[in-house]
Amino acid sequence: MTKKRIAILGSTGSIGTQALEVIEAHADYFEVEVLTAQNNADLLIAQAKKFKPNAVVIANDDHYEKVKSALIPLDIKVYAGDAAVSSVVEMDSIDLVLTALVGFSGLKPTIKAIESGKNIALANKETLVVAGALITKLAREKGVNIFPVDSEHSAIFQCLVGEFHNPIEKIILTASGGPFRGKKKQDLLTIKKEQALKHPNWTMGAKVTIDSATLMNKGLEVIEAKWLFGLKTEQVEVVVHPQSIVHSLVQFRDGSIKAQLGLPDMRLPIQFAMTYPERLPSDFPRFDFSKYPALTFEQPDTETFRNLALSFEAIKQAGNMPCVLNAANEVAVAQFLNDRVGFLEMSDVVEHCLTRMSFIKDPSLDDYLQTDKETRVMALELIK
Repeated sequence: MTKKRIAILGSTGSIGTQALEVIEAHADYFEVEVLTAQNNADLLIAQAKKFKPNAVVIANDDHYEKVKSALIPLDIKVYAGDAAVSSVVEMDSIDLVLTALVGFSGLKPTIKAIESGKNIALANKETLVVAGALITKLAREKGVNIFPVDSEHSAIFQCLVGEFHNPIEKIILTASGGPFRGKKKQDLLTIKKEQALKHPNWTMGAKVTIDSATLMNKGLEVIEAKWLFGLKTEQVEVVVHPQSIVHSLVQFRDGSIKAQLGLPDMRLPIQFAMTYPERLPSDFPRFDFSKYPALTFEQPDTETFRNLALSFEAIKQAGNMPCVLNAANEVAVAQFLNDRVGFLEMSDVVEHCLTRMSFIKDPSLDDYLQTDKETRVMALELIK
């Protein structure tokens, strides 16, 4: 059997490291072709020594010499810089590109991969949030499949297998509610990053964990779902499900609802995206109904956690507004992690930028890039 050759963009992050666990467990099925990292040179070197890819890229070129000298004996190609991350995905030897980069940085490499005809396993939701119309149009033109890696979107995708000919009435994305579920605004005035980084169910990177605490992660997933599944905004609903067992649901026009269930383990949706349409065996822990006698659901509190409502507003306006939403949020989260803005103030930053930035109805790639740049400047000035 010919092995599927995988490029992992962001191999040292949470998704990237778990993807490598999946690949290691199925070494007869996968081969690592490319690994990239932003700053974590030591882990990138260790991964390269273990999986022996054709090439690696360290985006921060300050670490280039360190990575290059460490990998010279293994005859692994070493590149550096953001441009190299985008160009390396054009290699003919790659079968699937797993985009596990964080934030806006995933946009250009994903576009390059699609233009090169590579199928995408998408863990970088911001790509579709920022430029969903552009990305989905390009994927159709190039005949490229985009397989979702987010647990919620993977759940929807799994529910749709065998149902692609049946119209969707709506999808229901589940949210854990984060570490502050049930809290009101007055309870969140003095929240620190250490508290926000303690997610009750999932182990994720810092940025995604903060987004989960503010419900922005769910807002971004609403926008991603619209583009992934060709839906209208009103066809996407969010419910809070604290146990994180039901990963999302699809309701069809006859009223029937399908759900995908499982323990919170990102390796399962990663593996499904990389092996579709096959389901390979795994040793992942199995769900036991007797340990979960009650699965509960409730409506999200969009007054306290305003980012979810702001996300719905942004996608209803469409154009470049989701790009504004994403850029403002990335700045706000980074400043919160640096103790320069309060937990609730992050939503103020996002709302301010959505209100003040110029609206572009049909943005080009250059428009998206400029919108992102200008929004970041505006958000930083607001925080100062």
